[in-house]
Amino acid sequence: MEKLNSIYTQKYECQDCHKCIRECPVKAIRVQEGYARIVPEMCILCGNCILACPSNAKHVRDDLPAVKNLLKSGRKVVVSLAPSFIAQYPGVRPGQLIHALKKLGFHGVSETALGAQQVSTCLAALMQTGPAKVWISSACPVVVDFVGKYHPECQEQLTSLLSPLLTHCKMLRARFGSDIAIVFIGPCIAKKREAEAHPELLDVVLTFEDLALWLAEENIHLASAIETADDYFDPESAREGALYPVEGGVLPGLGSAIDSSRVIAFSGLQNVEQAFKGVAEWNPDHSILLELTACAGSCINGPKASRSLSIARRRYDVAQYAKPAPEPPRKIEVKIDEQYVPAPVPQIHYSEMQMREALRAVGALIARNAERMMCATYTRKLAQKKANALLEKMPSAVVIVDEQLKIIECNLHFVRLFSEDISQPKDLEGYTLDAVIPFSHLFSRVFEFDEDIEGHDIRYQHCILNASIFSIEPHSILCGIFQDITQPAFQKEQIIARAHEVIQKNLKTVQQIAYLLGENAAESEITLNSIVRSFSPEEVDDHDPGAANE
Repeated sequence: MEKLNSIYTQKYECQDCHKCIRECPVKAIRVQEGYARIVPEMCILCGNCILACPSNAKHVRDDLPAVKNLLKSGRKVVVSLAPSFIAQYPGVRPGQLIHALKKLGFHGVSETALGAQQVSTCLAALMQTGPAKVWISSACPVVVDFVGKYHPECQEQLTSLLSPLLTHCKMLRARFGSDIAIVFIGPCIAKKREAEAHPELLDVVLTFEDLALWLAEENIHLASAIETADDYFDPESAREGALYPVEGGVLPGLGSAIDSSRVIAFSGLQNVEQAFKGVAEWNPDHSILLELTACAGSCINGPKASRSLSIARRRYDVAQYAKPAPEPPRKIEVKIDEQYVPAPVPQIHYSEMQMREALRAVGALIARNAERMMCATYTRKLAQKKANALLEKMPSAVVIVDEQLKIIECNLHFVRLFSEDISQPKDLEGYTLDAVIPFSHLFSRVFEFDEDIEGHDIRYQHCILNASIFSIEPHSILCGIFQDITQPAFQKEQIIARAHEVIQKNLKTVQQIAYLLGENAAESEITLNSIVRSFSPEEVDDHDPGAANE
């Protein structure tokens, strides 16, 4: 696994470079050796590349082990729960979610929206007593990073206030003591950078996706959780702060003294960038607040938010849950001043000659003076498509896992054989293997001893599986192939014939890829041949533990 920066990781090479590049608003992705790679110093952690990557190659750092260690440490660990939770779990009552989190070991659960309410109180005071100017809300960490790296001319407009999350952390430490640990759970990736920047306030950040995997591991079902009288938000439930995850959600917390025309909301980085134009030169008669959020539709549509419901339905659910602000306005409980220091990314300017040369290269391709096969990225993409086609056509169950035994990819036969609750292969991606099959220790053995397993018979439920487990990338990625030998329809000879057919038909393509990619393409052919060998009786070692059972 390659570490792209402190937060993103890449489990394997991504071939569809153009999709990631197109969706990255700050062009923080470069193509190196034919692959799309994130440039850490340019990245603002918007998460668009993760949503766009068709190969599911880019992942967010897994912080579940860190949280589990905190729970074992003996410290009180409190959850700061993002206000978008109500749209994440439709039909689940807050008490059920709190009960589930306490069952995982957390001491208490509190709403991040309480911090949002404090931020609103400070914003209202700033707009009433501060200088008349255009203010940019510092609630969204991606927008703060966007200003600091790409629009330093707007730095003076950023409100010098902590985000709602960090404000909430201050409030929790004032309530429970400075020695507690705080874990945020929500849809935002950029909150992980906030934890790195303020370890004295925030310990670890989990995404809703992380929580879903954890609940599945512990066999905890939110819908059937039975809440008790102790399952409430500590110290109290939020009110208007619960509206913060929707576009325009700041306004209700500012109070009647701030006219609604003085708060302008934009979401989505393209709209945010448009809002920046002319802001530094704008001198209004009274303070104006730009409520800017990086995700289109705001936090309810964050990169790790559930998309099972339409964004309209998610917004409606949040609005139904939130309660009106109290009168009179709240008092400021904690000091939340923060100074943001810009770190501009150097802008590269290209000469007219460089641009003309690039246009000539594109023109050669359009005019058919150059071939697409000359592009290494295209040939990698073609090879990946062929590998995916083979995976789906094989009549055996196939799974590919990483070094943590998390599923990277599997086919429909694997899903049907081992999972009753899951219907599509993509739904199993990210699951730990031991949550799906009872013999994941065989994969661990291959990693530990660096020795493939071929033709090993396993009794599973009412059938006998013939298993082959081998390395695709040593100490990094394994492939497991399982054939139900009690089913006469799936004979080894069929698999051997199909694999040979694929090899013969694609020989020309493999040679072209080998010319461009050398070792990588050669390994692809080796992998295909290893599949054939693993299912050929005459190739099985006499000492193989499963050979006698064949």
